[in-house]
Parts: sequence; C-alpha cells; structure tokens
Amino acid sequence: MSALRLSTRIGLSVALLSTGLLLLLSLLAYAVLHQELDAAARKSLGEKLGQVRHSLLEQQVKPWRPRQGHQLQDLIRGHDSLSLNITLPGTPQQTLLRAGPLAGEVAAASAALGASVTYQAWQNAAQQPVLTASQRILSKDGHAIDIQLTLNRSSDHHLLNGLFKSTLLILPLVLLVIAAGSWWVAHRGLAPLRRFRRVAAQVSTDNLSHRLEQDNLPQELAELASSINFMLQRLDDGVQQLSQFSDDLAHELRSPISNLIGKAQVTLARPRSSEEYKNVLESCTEELSRTMGIVADMLFLANVSHPAALIPFRPLDLARETERVLELFSLSAEDQQVQLKLSGQGQILGDRLMLQRAISNLLSNAIRHSPAGSLVQLQISQSAAHLSLSVSNPGPGIAGEHLPKVFERFYRVDRARARADGGTGLGLAIVRSIMTAHGGQVSVSSEPGLNTCFTLHFPVAQSPEAVPVGSAKA
Repeated sequence: MSALRLSTRIGLSVALLSTGLLLLLSLLAYAVLHQELDAAARKSLGEKLGQVRHSLLEQQVKPWRPRQGHQLQDLIRGHDSLSLNITLPGTPQQTLLRAGPLAGEVAAASAALGASVTYQAWQNAAQQPVLTASQRILSKDGHAIDIQLTLNRSSDHHLLNGLFKSTLLILPLVLLVIAAGSWWVAHRGLAPLRRFRRVAAQVSTDNLSHRLEQDNLPQELAELASSINFMLQRLDDGVQQLSQFSDDLAHELRSPISNLIGKAQVTLARPRSSEEYKNVLESCTEELSRTMGIVADMLFLANVSHPAALIPFRPLDLARETERVLELFSLSAEDQQVQLKLSGQGQILGDRLMLQRAISNLLSNAIRHSPAGSLVQLQISQSAAHLSLSVSNPGPGIAGEHLPKVFERFYRVDRARARADGGTGLGLAIVRSIMTAHGGQVSVSSEPGLNTCFTLHFPVAQSPEAVPVGSAKA
C-alpha cells in the first residue's frame, strides 16, 4: 500500500482535528443552551410564583370566593404552557383553584411542599418535559396554602432537538469544506517542495549547476533551500576537483609510462650490448621510482583524508621534531651551500611522522629554491590562538597569481624546472592535508626576487585524544 501524499495527510489530519473540535463545541453549546433554558424557566416560574403569592397574601376573607379565583387565573392567562394549582393542606386536601392544561397532573406528581420554593422536573402523560415550582405559604389569618405553578417546557425541548439535528446535518458539510480547504492550503504551501523535486531530478554528476530559487519562500524552506544550494555547490566543487585531479593524475602518469614504453621499444628495436641494456634498465628504474613516488603520495593523501581515519595525537616538542628534520637535510643543504637556522620553542599535539613529513616538504622546497650561500630560517612563534612554524628562504619567489593555487594537487609554478628536479607536484598538497588533519592550516607569502615564507599554524588548545580527520582536504 502506497503512502499518502503529504498534502492529503495534512488535509485528513486537519479534518479529524476539526471534527473533534466541532463535536466538542457542539456538545458545549448544547450543554450551555440547556443550562440557560433551564435557568430561564426556573426564573420565569419563580417570578410568576411570586406574583401568585403576593395576590394570595392580600386575600384576608374566608371562605374562598369565586371572584378571588378569577383574579388569580388572570395571572396565567395568555400563557398556554402554564398551569396553576392552589390547595389547602389537610386530610382530605381541599382544592381552591385548578387552572391550566396540566393542573390535574401536577397535583399527583408534586413532591412535599415547604416554606421555600422547590422545583421538580418530570414528564407528563404525553412524555413532555415539565417543570413545577411549589411553595407553602401562610395567609394573614394563619392558614397554610400550597401553590403549584407548572411550566410545559416542550418548546425548549424542540429547540434543543432542532439544534442537535441541524448540527448533525451541517457538520458533515462543514467538515468536508474544512478538509478540502486544508488540502488546498497544504497543496499550495507545499508547492516549493515540488520545485525542489524537479531540481533534484535534474541534478547528476554530469550537471551540478542547478540551484533552488529562494525568492518568496517561507523562512523554513528558504533555510532548507540555502543549505541544499550550499551542498550542491560543495558537490560541484568536489566533482570539479576530482575531475581536474583525474586529468592531472593521468597526465602525470602518462609521461613516465610513455618514457618507459619508448625506451623499451627503442632498446628492443635491435640487438644491444649488456652495458646498453644495463643503462636502459637503470633509466627505467629511475622513472619507475618517480612513478612510485607519485602513487605513494596519492595513497598518503587518501589515508589522511579518509573520513574514518583516527590519528592518535600526542604532545610533541615542535623544536625537537624540527631539529630532527634539519639533521636529515644537513647534507643536502651543505651540497647546495645553504645554511639552516632554527629559533623558538613550543609544544603541540600531533602525529610525529606526519609533522616531520610536512616540515620536510617545506624544507626541501626551501633548499631547492635558495641560491648558494643563502640562509633558510625556521622560526617558532606563539600567539593567543596559534603556535606557528615558519620556513622562509631567499630566492626567485612566487608571483601573486600563483599563491592561491600552490597547495593544489599537481600544481607547479615552473613545470619544466619541477620535472627536472624530480618533483611530483603533491608536496604542498600533502602539507595542507596534514595541517587540516591537525586542526590547523598552512599559509604562504612571497615577494618575487626577495623572499618566500611558508607558515604552519597549529591550534594551541587541544586535548590529547584521537582526532577524526574527515574534514581534511587536499
């Protein structure tokens, strides 16, 4: 069974809720009207009983005379629903006045009388609702008189029944209108979601340019559209980056593979001496080593950027780890006639091997691009939010248009020179991934022809726990 549409669900929910509310309001209105009609009937009977009592108290002559009976009948004349019984208590009971259609029934149904007014609700022989007000009074000459004033409430009963029946007749129509109106409002209110669906149906890996329009949207849907657009933009950037990376990787691997195939074909074109074969194999080994370096760097980037990777960070002395790297590059710097100098102290939380690799990549570039007899300076400094390690060297520098791209994979400022130096174009991308994994960042500044400075920024406030690196980017 397929699920109901959201607009249908909303319409049915509102209809059911409205049904409950209308039934509750109808019952409340019925109860209030019944109570008000009962209160009005009691008030009317009480006032009319007061008039009868007042007229009786003015009578001081006995025995009862017909003229006095006519005066009391005039009080209920014109009220077809009223009946009046006046009796003298005793055995046997003496009836002084009986007027109205229910006078005979009241006498039989009446309860014991008292000095205060009592009300009795009952049904007559025709099963009509009746209300009787009764009271026993003393005349001025000391005789007890019982008064019973009865009101036929069939009109009130018809009014309540009419309200009940009309409610039952009108309620389904009202509920139908409410349900249809609710469905229409929900259907119209959910129109932006149908636009979302159309855009989602058009999105694919080949085309991520579609975006959701945010004009005239409710605040909640506008925030959702903004989040979806931001997600699509990130996916678009990721796909573009992946596509560019695939192109760059294919280009980088194509050159050494082409060189290997070419050398092998030329070597096999005719018989050669053992020495020539040896030279070709040595050349192929160098080219394969360079290719393996690219593959190893790519695997490292993939491991660092893996969402499930957890790196156990430990307290590290940044100066000591940097000195170890300087020892490894001392011979290389000496060959290039470059001096290395380290200053400053500080501690961070991190992974020793990853930290050393980041420093090695920066130091290797600094030595390679420094002129003979120059000085490469490494300085550790601390601010309120970061502990920084800067690696600066004199040299040709980097032009301003290249600075935003130097950390991209396979990006080279001077491609010909980088290939000659044996670089893969992944060193700075690895540095950025390592710093991202450590919750920090790397920056670069350069003055062409004067100086270039790369700086690693480490956060100073961390806990020595395993840190997820799912946010790492290369």
